[in-house]
Amino acid sequence: MRELIEPGLMVFTADGEVGIGAVRDVRSETSELLINIENAGDFVIPLSAVRDVHSGKLILEVEALGPDLREALRHVHDAEDPQYAASSIEDVLPDPELPSDVPLKG
Repeated sequence: MRELIEPGLMVFTADGEVGIGAVRDVRSETSELLINIENAGDFVIPLSAVRDVHSGKLILEVEALGPDLREALRHVHDAEDPQYAASSIEDVLPDPELPSDVPLKG
């Protein structure tokens, strides 16, 4: 069953992929959504460009999007630091052996 589209839903280009943005507004009167795309800003898309909605995710039908938005999707993660990546969960969790007043990693 298709879930209700509401602000805050994460936006994806395909199931199992990394999120690319979030729904900011649902414009029922015009059958449009305002979505924010990481590294690109806000875009208005027609509801017909939504392939699926489930598990708190909105999946786009990329072929139904305008050329400006499709181009923006090519650069969603360009601003991310390629040197920053956690290789394991231990890289981001505090060391339980440290006293609580020692700052966390990072």
